Amino acid sequence: MTHELTASRLASASSDGTANGGWWRDAVIYQVYVRSFADSDGDGVGDLRGVRERLPHLARLGVDALWLTPFYVSPQADGGYDVADYRAVDPLFGDLSDADDLVRAAHALGLRVIVDVVPNHTSARHPWFRAALADPAARARYHFRPGRGPGGALPPNDWESVFGGPAWTRVEDGQWYLHLFAPEQPDLNWDHPEVAEEFASVMRFWLDLGVDGFRVDVAHGMVKAAGMPDIGHGAQATLIGTQPLPFFDQDGVHEIHRSWRRLLDSYEGARIGVAEAWAPTSERLALYVRPDEMHQAFNFRFLNCPWDAAAMRTVIDESLAATASVGAPTTWVLSNHDVVRHRTRFGSLARARAAALLMLALPGSAYVYQGEELGLPEVVDLPDSVRQDPAFRRSAGQEGLRDGCRIPLPWSGQEPPYGFGPGGTWLPQPADWAELSVAAQTGDPHSTLELYRAALELRRALPGLGSPDAGGLTWLPAPEGALLFTRPGFACTLNGRPAPLELPAPGRPVLSSAPVETDGRTVVLPPESCTWWAL
Repeated sequence: MTHELTASRLASASSDGTANGGWWRDAVIYQVYVRSFADSDGDGVGDLRGVRERLPHLARLGVDALWLTPFYVSPQADGGYDVADYRAVDPLFGDLSDADDLVRAAHALGLRVIVDVVPNHTSARHPWFRAALADPAARARYHFRPGRGPGGALPPNDWESVFGGPAWTRVEDGQWYLHLFAPEQPDLNWDHPEVAEEFASVMRFWLDLGVDGFRVDVAHGMVKAAGMPDIGHGAQATLIGTQPLPFFDQDGVHEIHRSWRRLLDSYEGARIGVAEAWAPTSERLALYVRPDEMHQAFNFRFLNCPWDAAAMRTVIDESLAATASVGAPTTWVLSNHDVVRHRTRFGSLARARAAALLMLALPGSAYVYQGEELGLPEVVDLPDSVRQDPAFRRSAGQEGLRDGCRIPLPWSGQEPPYGFGPGGTWLPQPADWAELSVAAQTGDPHSTLELYRAALELRRALPGLGSPDAGGLTWLPAPEGALLFTRPGFACTLNGRPAPLELPAPGRPVLSSAPVETDGRTVVLPPESCTWWAL
């Protein structure tokens, strides 16, 4: 069967999004890292027109929506996550008419569009921060503090930037300002009423243009603990998402999310909020998706899970239990623009393909990062001279290797730029990616691209797949290193071991990440593979 998305799919859900409990509850959403998706003008950088021209790829892939990384006016100190104007498109990516054309073209193909909003910090070139540097009386929208020690020469506290080094920078008059990321990204003070008013206005601007929701960057970060207490030790970036920290996941962020939910609900068409939230436990993460807060939150515990069947089962169980406690769907993700691609993280393409089928068989929504449908590996041998990740220039923070997952996509051809655009590429592409291009993999039944297309087609066709409202997940006994679960009319087997595994056949195989042998009674599962079964 062939799956074709049309605008009728958008109309099929009721205006409040309650068909099947809401379109987002089992949606597959494709992350577009705009700089690296497709270049229309030959400057080597992806742009909005390039995305629009390549929308048929996403429609044929079978996803429900796309999420666009920031394309707003920005000095690009951190890939656009340093925003200078939230209501304008950076000329690097086009103009506002390109954004409008993209949203309309996506809707015509039955694809919804989610855009980033960056509320924790602005660019240092934002008009508000420029005013703050010029006049101490204009600093209340940010976190300015006097220093400690003789002459205030030491930072106000011991907080560290996620990118490494102190989270404070001193200005000419001696005060310090907080930046949990790069110095070019000063943190906003959400206790100031103008900050909340501004972001409500920004959201209305894009909702009025027609976007279907927002992915909220650093959704756990807007509120800081009272008094900004010291933490007492270093290497703080390694604690994010594992231990409580006074600058992340404070209870006060939830009232901000509630106000945004009220705003989203005031629009027709089931507009959604997606929290990029790091929390120490699954239970804390579930607070972000209570009925009056965000619709989804990224499940980073699943992303961080190693290639280990027992560990995967534990994370799956804990994630489903936590979100079920607040009546929300779980959101699964394996890769994004900030982490090593899962093909490389897991150690092989076979494992990456198996993990993809496992993820797409779980109840809830799933995110696909651009290029994972091609089986792209992390590029680990970029020369230092071409790296652009700000974390690379700082120490003791992130590994500084995010450039390796942001290499421009290969679309066609035998050599770089592989159809990315008429010019070069802002980061160099490997010389051996020709066989990984969209054109090379299209029509090859053994390719990773066709595996994803088949999986998404089946996910839509089989009522027991994806939807958290179609029934739960039941684990069945399986040997060590393997997983076996059923959902209504469906079963999934994962052989995480490096050797073949023989099991009773749970049904009729409908899709596998590697060829399976079955006589109808037993099956030999290939090493490190995942298979879907119709019961």
